[in-house]
Amino acid sequence: MGGAGFANIERDAGGRQKLNRSPERAMKELYELIDREDPGWPLVQQWVKEARNRVEVLPPPDDVKRGQALVATQVTTRSPMGAIIYESGGILVDDGWLRILGSGHPRLPRSVANWNFGRSFSVPGARPEFVLVADDVVGGFFAIDGGGLGFERGKVCYFAPDAMEWENTEKGYSDFLIWCFQGDLGMYYENARWPNWQEEIRELKGDQALSFLPSLSEPGPPTPERMRQRISVAEIYSLHVLGG
Repeated sequence: MGGAGFANIERDAGGRQKLNRSPERAMKELYELIDREDPGWPLVQQWVKEARNRVEVLPPPDDVKRGQALVATQVTTRSPMGAIIYESGGILVDDGWLRILGSGHPRLPRSVANWNFGRSFSVPGARPEFVLVADDVVGGFFAIDGGGLGFERGKVCYFAPDAMEWENTEKGYSDFLIWCFQGDLGMYYENARWPNWQEEIRELKGDQALSFLPSLSEPGPPTPERMRQRISVAEIYSLHVLGG
């Protein structure tokens, strides 16, 4: 695939992700995107070290693939997103309940670039109206609003499977990462979990999610009593976000 045109997502002086509203820029080469003077990866590593939740950083693919993933997104490694793309295949949180996208790994075979292609943008080099950056196993999706979700540029929004609509988390990408690592996920997902969910989630592939019957957006019994079926996360996205 071609470049995703994500160059409008950068990091401010405090390490927080922001959207640059400058006009479309020409595609940068890999060497222009790798920041060796002020890389964002040590900052991400520090957040991982301070995590209260279980966090597993997946190793990146070979240099060619991770370089292609970075060039495709056009985000520098100075930003936490660029650092995660270049330095990891992705990050699993809470036994894989949350999947933060990087450059791809056999256990999380989706990169930021290839997962967004055909969803947030269809023309290589185009600036996406949002950027899908993470998802959970129950069919929820996290995306940075680039203007297309109708909330606030640069904020991470959540497509909630129980409401079937986007919600503004009011967090930038960096604060979202910190929430993933340190937030009370048990409380946040209190109504979406079931006894011994960890055992079932550990066997779920990174390109799969769970479909519930009845769906979490429909009236019915508590979540533990609903039927669960593994299907592709692409199908879940089509059913939930695209409505079919």
